[in-house]
Amino acid sequence: MRLLNASGCLDALTAPEVARSLDAFVTKTVTPLPREGNAPTRIAETEAGMLNAIGLANPGIERFVDTMLPMLRRLEVPLWVSVGGFAAAEYASLCEVLDDHSSIEALELNVSCPNVDEAPQSAAQIVRQARVATRKPLFAKLSPAVPDIAEVARAAEAAGADGLSLVNTVRGLAIDEQTLRPKLARGAGGYSGPALKPIALAAVYACYSATRIPIVAMGGIVCGRDALEFVAAGATHVALGTVLFADPDAPVRIRGEFAGELAAHGFASADDARGVAHEGGSTLVGHAQHARATIR
Repeated sequence: MRLLNASGCLDALTAPEVARSLDAFVTKTVTPLPREGNAPTRIAETEAGMLNAIGLANPGIERFVDTMLPMLRRLEVPLWVSVGGFAAAEYASLCEVLDDHSSIEALELNVSCPNVDEAPQSAAQIVRQARVATRKPLFAKLSPAVPDIAEVARAAEAAGADGLSLVNTVRGLAIDEQTLRPKLARGAGGYSGPALKPIALAAVYACYSATRIPIVAMGGIVCGRDALEFVAAGATHVALGTVLFADPDAPVRIRGEFAGELAAHGFASADDARGVAHEGGSTLVGHAQHARATIR
């Protein structure tokens, strides 16, 4: 199992030591053109997590490649780049630009951001065109806010996805105690944190049964026990999100706790624990063998 960050939850250039404590660093989503994002206020705490409505603020692909990517390379951490757009052709264009950069290990297709007005095309369309544009591994980041996430995952796999990132935030709203108006200027935003965990677990569980590709799980992971539960549900790797805002030492702590949880349950490795929440030994073996062969 590898430990990553959820896209947008860590600035590696501001906190390089935190980034180096991960097994791979996932960038904030990059779009074809620069985006200022949504108006402030863009982040608000809640009782069991946080809301954000950043709106894909980023410098655009040209500046990312020319300025940010060289700085990220100096961290000497495997890099995953999250890419986003509003049409399948935009995703493909981004993947084509990034394809020749050997320092980039994988690309994450952000097909599920809840904080923009423009709706992208279907995940399968995006993956299909991106697959033609790059030789790099493609991970489709999906939203749980769909009628059947397993169906979306199967379509992404059939279109050429090498893996899944599960899950993105879900839409939520917080009301200010004094003004009785939304805390975020946009109104609703993407909800993350501990309360997202059962939703994310359900998505991982369903998609593990429906596909044969590795899953990077994220959503409310704050301790080693959480990581073990996601692996048991079928995750190949796990990513930390909201917890990094409050605990920059979380990667080291959770890695140690996870090792302890594995030992306490009699597992020699994460591979032995993967998928144990499911019934049927032959299916589990097939999943584990495929997962070990992809993005170790």
